[in-house]
Amino acid sequence: MILSVTAKWLIGYDASASSEELWKYYDIRGLIAFPLNIPGTAFYRCVQGRKNLMKVLKQFIDGRKNAKPRERKDFLDLVIDELRKEKPVLSEKVAFNLLFSLLFASFETTSSAITVILKFLTDNPKALQELTEEHEQILKKRTDPNSEITWEEYRSMKFTSCVIHESLRLANIAPVLFRKAKQDVHINGYTIPEGWIVMICPAAVHLNPTTYKDPIVFNPWRWKDISEPIGGSNDFFAFGWGSRFCVGADFAKLQMTIFLHYLTTKYRWKIVSGGNMVLSPGLAFPKGFHIQIAPKS
Repeated sequence: MILSVTAKWLIGYDASASSEELWKYYDIRGLIAFPLNIPGTAFYRCVQGRKNLMKVLKQFIDGRKNAKPRERKDFLDLVIDELRKEKPVLSEKVAFNLLFSLLFASFETTSSAITVILKFLTDNPKALQELTEEHEQILKKRTDPNSEITWEEYRSMKFTSCVIHESLRLANIAPVLFRKAKQDVHINGYTIPEGWIVMICPAAVHLNPTTYKDPIVFNPWRWKDISEPIGGSNDFFAFGWGSRFCVGADFAKLQMTIFLHYLTTKYRWKIVSGGNMVLSPGLAFPKGFHIQIAPKS
């Protein structure tokens, strides 16, 4: 569902009318598998999926280039407008990789994050109540309760932001981050040679009791006393940090916020089965997480 919505607004993809099922090209297990590029391995499936999706994206871009200009533009239109400039700020190759990354993030990380948020809220009625009250107050202030969310309303959803950041901190949806040492790095008596790849474990930081009191407890209220980590920080890098910060971070948080707004104001839910989380190596629910949703009366 999340991938379909994202693809619609990014590249104009219509899941109901397209024969291409974009989700089948993604396999997160191949990202951290042994890089053996032969048929049958997770790494091979990951590489082939990327190649196939790049072909699909090229078809979208070529088709849009030859189409008449549209009055309401999506992200792909903006990318094409930039590529047509005499001195574009990005190349076509970079554009492909950008679209690929945004779609991948929506398929794997955003959908996993929303699932985790639902799990934590279900297990924490007090947090769910405060979150619901925040969104119901927004509806009460509107002249039309059915109008779309405004930017001002989005920026006012402070506790929603706390819930999202706390869920990402606890879940560590991206189990590892990779960086390349640009020069020799000396730390605690060890040397990381220039050119070596460093694998970073976010959980080591996000679950550090020195930084976060009771680190394995879901406590969104702790974020009321923490400045929002724009661009990442030493203590929180669910979206990365530095020059390689996730380009879709704000988009992902916006998606989660909109989802929570409509879920808490229009629906109620209960767990049917499953719900136990494990890391293998990414976040997973071995027995699923099945909930029953019903409209609020």
